[in-house]
Amino acid sequence: PGRERSRDRPARARHRGRVRSRDRSRPRGMLVHAFAARGGALAPPSAQAARAKATRRLPDFARSNRRAPLSSGFPHAVSRRAATAARVLSSGKDLDLCDPAALPGPNSPLFTMDISTPTVLTSALQSVMAPPMCRLAPKKTHIICTLGPSSRSVEDLENLLQAGMSVARFNFSHGTHEYHLETLENLRSACANTGRICAVLLDTKGPEIRTGALRDGEPVRLRRGSKIELTTDYTHVGTSERIAISYEHLARDVTQGDTILMSDGNVMMQVLETDVERGTVSCECLNDATLGERKNCNLPGVTVDLPTMTEKDINDIVGFGVVNDVDFIAASFVRKASDVAKIRETLRDAGGESIKIISKVENYEGLCNYDAILAASDGIMVARGDLGMEIPLERIFWVQKMMIRKANLAGKPVITATQMLDSMIAAPRPTRAEATDVANAVLDGADAILLGAETLRGNFAAEAVTVVRKICRQAEKVFDHENHYQTQLPPAMVESGTLSQSEALASSAVRAASKTGAAMIVVFTRTGLTARLVSKYRPNMPIVSLVIPRVQQNSIRWVLRGERAARQGLLNRGVVPLLANPTNSDMNALLRVVFARAKKDGVVRENDQVIVIQKVGTTSVVKAVSVVF
Repeated sequence: PGRERSRDRPARARHRGRVRSRDRSRPRGMLVHAFAARGGALAPPSAQAARAKATRRLPDFARSNRRAPLSSGFPHAVSRRAATAARVLSSGKDLDLCDPAALPGPNSPLFTMDISTPTVLTSALQSVMAPPMCRLAPKKTHIICTLGPSSRSVEDLENLLQAGMSVARFNFSHGTHEYHLETLENLRSACANTGRICAVLLDTKGPEIRTGALRDGEPVRLRRGSKIELTTDYTHVGTSERIAISYEHLARDVTQGDTILMSDGNVMMQVLETDVERGTVSCECLNDATLGERKNCNLPGVTVDLPTMTEKDINDIVGFGVVNDVDFIAASFVRKASDVAKIRETLRDAGGESIKIISKVENYEGLCNYDAILAASDGIMVARGDLGMEIPLERIFWVQKMMIRKANLAGKPVITATQMLDSMIAAPRPTRAEATDVANAVLDGADAILLGAETLRGNFAAEAVTVVRKICRQAEKVFDHENHYQTQLPPAMVESGTLSQSEALASSAVRAASKTGAAMIVVFTRTGLTARLVSKYRPNMPIVSLVIPRVQQNSIRWVLRGERAARQGLLNRGVVPLLANPTNSDMNALLRVVFARAKKDGVVRENDQVIVIQKVGTTSVVKAVSVVF
């Protein structure tokens, strides 16, 4: 009878009983379980039967995501998953993520590549309310802030830098060159005042579609069921009955029954009829809403006929970006790899070949060509705003995970953007869902979090950066660095056991740092490439990229090369760039300077181990040194 009652108990109760009986030797209140993001299955390493039951409870589509226990030393199953992911990346086949008929099934390569990210929860429950131990745990995920009315004075920028801003975003969808130049000069003054490095990202307007001006510049009130006419005459001043749209082929490309979204999807309209000759589209408004001037407009499922770069984009890139030494170009609405090639050619012709290109994948066409775009770009931005209006909402979460995972495997920085802490535009505290969204982006593998309106026009700009910094720090503590390291090993090593020299150096340094419990990794570099490769393997300690600048002479004057390489490291997770004194070539002296700076910041202590990567003559060396002050 006792055994029968045991069998009748719910599986969850039996599961809890076994865990308690097995784990009495552990410290009271300590959880050492591993939580894999696969339907919420809790898999205690100490309970094999419970783990099997949890796996059987998974939905069918996730069964290909089974993992070996985190305590089992990461056997060959990890290498098999890496090899599978490599085959998906190298297949050259584009996954049609938007066609309902092409929805991936249980055996889809997308699920086989395992986009889930395990975490390791090692914190005692009693420590949840305790102050965070942040002295030796600096934030690794970088924060990008969009600058604008709330964040363009020197004082405001100093506050953002102190709060944790790594990259400043200049949105060229709005503002003049003079306006942005004044903000840039204030940013450089703030950097000089605080002694901090900050990279500059120029975000192009791109071939986007926007609504036009409105009468008296005031928003219009739209009523559900009301009839509205859209016109391609962009000089028209709009009212609640007639609104201008910047896309000249609108009446030709949309058809009756199509949906038109405006202002980040806050306004939904359905097409009733079109008049190509007059360039007008009659629509019915599907919801009550308020529409402001020059808001974004999306045509889900419609292939638009727009150029890769507009004349404005070329003028912004060449006339502002190259002239003012920006570090990154965020290319909006990239649809294919040839778009990236055209931007790179424009930069090269203007003398800005060292500027990195970050591709923003924001529509259906770009998503289907993602692999080729990733290969051609220097980094990726997961721009969920426009992308979320181009594909079904219920698929955004795993599209985000897939994009981040592929960028991680390629060793290229990836940014998660759009409405990360949107409520902090007006409130001093984010919603719980927003806080979880930021943490999940970190656990997915993002290198940076982008804040838009939160810092552009928000009332709590510096506070928003502080909140993101704290969330990132906590999420990084439970990120499974060991598993990430194993799955990042490139296909060359999985299949033949060989690596390129740079990959071997970076992966060996991360493995040595993990085994020795090093406090940080120091990389001597000129271009920042080695530090970026180390970041690919996500070590559980800061990566100090000590850039050795070069003094070169052009036809007019002596020029210092290396500052941009240092700033560009601010888009790679865990990288802390420092610019060395060009007159000091003594590696030991430079290392002592790094140790002194790290001690001041609370990163290292006396006798800590540090892994150093440097070049001695023609030989690259990885060595472990003890910190001595």
